[in-house]
Amino acid sequence: MKATKIDRVNANFEREKLAHPFGFKGGFLSELWQSAAYMQSESGNFGLGLCTQSILWSDGEVFAATSESAGNALMFAVTEFALRLAKGMSFTTPMDLLKQVLPETYKYAKKITNRPNLRLTFVLNALVGFDNAAWMLYGREQQIHDYDELIGRDYSKALSNKHDKLCSIPLISYGVPIEDVRRLAQSGYFFLKIKIGSDPDKDGNRDKMLEWDKNRLQSIHEAVADLETPFTDSGKIVYYMDANGRYDTKDRLRQLLDHAQKIGALDRIVLLEEPFPEDMHVPVGDLGVTVAADESAHSDRHARERIQMGYRAIALKPIAKTMSMSLKIAKLCKKAKVPCFCADLTVNPILVDWNKNFAARLPALPGLKIGAFETNGDQNYKNWDALCGYHPFAGRAWTKPQNGIFQLDDDFYEKSGGILLPSEHYLSLVK
Repeated sequence: MKATKIDRVNANFEREKLAHPFGFKGGFLSELWQSAAYMQSESGNFGLGLCTQSILWSDGEVFAATSESAGNALMFAVTEFALRLAKGMSFTTPMDLLKQVLPETYKYAKKITNRPNLRLTFVLNALVGFDNAAWMLYGREQQIHDYDELIGRDYSKALSNKHDKLCSIPLISYGVPIEDVRRLAQSGYFFLKIKIGSDPDKDGNRDKMLEWDKNRLQSIHEAVADLETPFTDSGKIVYYMDANGRYDTKDRLRQLLDHAQKIGALDRIVLLEEPFPEDMHVPVGDLGVTVAADESAHSDRHARERIQMGYRAIALKPIAKTMSMSLKIAKLCKKAKVPCFCADLTVNPILVDWNKNFAARLPALPGLKIGAFETNGDQNYKNWDALCGYHPFAGRAWTKPQNGIFQLDDDFYEKSGGILLPSEHYLSLVK
């Protein structure tokens, strides 16, 4: 395979306002920056990659230590650094390129954030557009126009399915009214991602957090417990609870699960994601629910460590940890017989289809009859309709869920969800 040499690079960004304050990890976002990364080879082929920056998700300490805009500026600087570093480099595959730039980029990110313990996820988030640009450029250099051929035989075993239906997992953040939750469930959304770990009085009191979480789960359960769906083994609406590392002890988490048992909600919890901070190396296999790793599974090495601690599912985020790293994790999980699923980062519609291509090829989660992936941009962006218009295949049936379900037909697979074509809007920012 002929190596590709990077001859030109560029980057830019747009700020996208959210429709309302978006709360998780005890904090709130008001906007999300959309960055674009551009790479061009000596032959004139180019790749364009997008990234939705989420400082609060990727490193909450950076978010807390800076203004929202300053945190975004730091992450964009990391993207820019990686692109300048890659200029003049040659690579055989996008994974090779990521391996070349990651160590130096991580050092730079630690320096500019003044955080020696900066989470690797912050850097991977910054490199999503970089990595996607590399994949598009690689496809054009090798004359590959199909997603399955793009990822190659080495990773295709982990992504061997082709679902014709994917359920859309909506996000129930702290501020979503209960009446809206029921409305979502009534309209066909049957797998609800519920953010827990709120800091209701902004004083860091974990007892208050626990009580808030108990009440929130009970209110949601009471609102949807009577509804039915044909897409789960139980025939009931099910829950995916995300704590974002907010629980400090196993005992406190057990109190929440005991309450779930008391109100009849425990068997509805298909996933409990990231209950503890990632530096808490405690076994979780005895909690009575499937515990999933997300931001703590930065890489395949970290995912292996979590599996050894009893984590029985891994959230893949091609749109937050790069597609290259997500492929490595998926391959590891396939071998370990640990199910995976694709979680969102409140990304733009084009990145939704980067995630969708990955999710469409993963086996269905235990308890579900169809594939699933999270997408919540339509709930949270102020200008979501305009963002949809930037998609190369804007308006295609597979770009929008119908009654909570994405219908994936031959057109979706033939066009690889449009991810191998550049968006003219974002291309105009960088070329």
